[in-house]
Amino acid sequence: MAMSDGTTTAMSDSDLDFALRRRPSAAAVRGLADSTSKPNASELDHQANGQAVAVCGPMDSANSTARNGEVGRKRDNHDGLDIKFTYRPSVPAHHRIKESPLSSDAIFQQQSHAGLFNLCIVVLVAVNSRLIIENLMKYGWLIQTGFWFSSKSLSDWPLLMCCLTLPIFPLAAFVVEKLAQQNYVSELVIVVLHVIITTASVLYPVLVILRCDSAFLFGVTLMLLACIVWLKLVSYAHTNHDMRSLAKSVDKGVASFGSQNADCSSDVSFKSLVYFMVAPTLCYQTSYPRTACVRKGWVVRQFVKLIIFTGVMGFIIEQYINPIVRNSQHPLKGNLLYAIERVLKLSVPNLYVWLCMFYCFFHLWLNILAELLCFGDREFYKDWWNAKTVEEYWRMWNMPVHKWMVRHVYFPCLRHGIPKEGAIIIAFLVSAVFHELCIAVPCHLFKWWAFIGIMFQVPLVLITNFLQSRFINSMVGNMIFWFMFCIFGQPMCVLLYYHDLMNRGGQTK
Repeated sequence: MAMSDGTTTAMSDSDLDFALRRRPSAAAVRGLADSTSKPNASELDHQANGQAVAVCGPMDSANSTARNGEVGRKRDNHDGLDIKFTYRPSVPAHHRIKESPLSSDAIFQQQSHAGLFNLCIVVLVAVNSRLIIENLMKYGWLIQTGFWFSSKSLSDWPLLMCCLTLPIFPLAAFVVEKLAQQNYVSELVIVVLHVIITTASVLYPVLVILRCDSAFLFGVTLMLLACIVWLKLVSYAHTNHDMRSLAKSVDKGVASFGSQNADCSSDVSFKSLVYFMVAPTLCYQTSYPRTACVRKGWVVRQFVKLIIFTGVMGFIIEQYINPIVRNSQHPLKGNLLYAIERVLKLSVPNLYVWLCMFYCFFHLWLNILAELLCFGDREFYKDWWNAKTVEEYWRMWNMPVHKWMVRHVYFPCLRHGIPKEGAIIIAFLVSAVFHELCIAVPCHLFKWWAFIGIMFQVPLVLITNFLQSRFINSMVGNMIFWFMFCIFGQPMCVLLYYHDLMNRGGQTK
């Protein structure tokens, strides 16, 4: 009840019961309204939810159980005395400030939207199922395997032999590190030998692919493996070099304070190198966090998902993307509106393929590999879909590459006096070169579209960072990211490479 001095006290069970049964006076009703506007009155929500007895304060559980049982018995006996006095019209129905569930301030913080997410999934499945059925009825089965597999590529032994001989380069790097451990060669010679080995690990597959007219899928696979080997070898050489430097600093007693957490063990182990080359990481260290056992049933389930989503990805490419691309014109040489229409039509199936690729590789395959190897650190990606800037996206999309870039490119540049902006440009430059290699070499076509697309991220980083600082907690940068990557960037690259590839083959369009 409200006191004369304006303070508020909680009502006891007996007081509340008395008030409800004895029909309180107008002054008491006003006092109750005043008290319910205070924080203690939030407990009156139980009344609105259909509780049998109004509650306005702490209640003993035993008394509550007894009272509920009594109310139930009276209801069974059709005795409406308690119902008659429960949740009276004079009890306030609105007693505190509340936001609507879809208000902008609370939509991403306090409310769960699992039901809406499930609705989106159901609608997505229903709509796309109808489109698939309509496409099959109108065009029939369009899947052809010639672009991905062919009888000629099955007998293309140079690519297979190149893939099988890639372990030669890690073995050579191990020999060089053994020589360095025994102090047989100088540090300068070690660096030169590692540069030769890492360069050869990329040039060798490039020359093999360019000399062979292989299937596109086989060429991309070999180039991805070659790039992974190169990144791992660079990390292996750089890490061992740093461990030797730290070990010498410790011996001389001049080790810095920050080096106390670093691994200074200079022991070169062949077993650790083999594990590193097959582990789902690009950053070398002598030991990794390990799990206790392999969950065989879990691995089987992930393999089944991997097969299903790989099939879905191939179906979308052959049934939707290839016909759209074949029936298009060069986006830079035809009508502008027609090019925009083709890009927008290609964007949806391309987005599906890209999301399937992410799920298959970064989630399913890397987790399967980590489980089989008991590799403990499985942060292969973060919530990149919530990235508010392009810089955030690149920091969360591919964590193995991001950690490699930070460890072996970005901070070494800063330690050598290069400004932060210059270090970011160098990191994007390295990424752009390898993106171009993985696409241009299998296509036997160097038009630098992938290189330009990656380097175009640098101004996008500046723009989205500015927008984020200008409009705090805004999702404008997230929308720009989705548009530039999925609606415009990737479909445009697909069309450019396809038509340049057809023009190279003499099939102008």
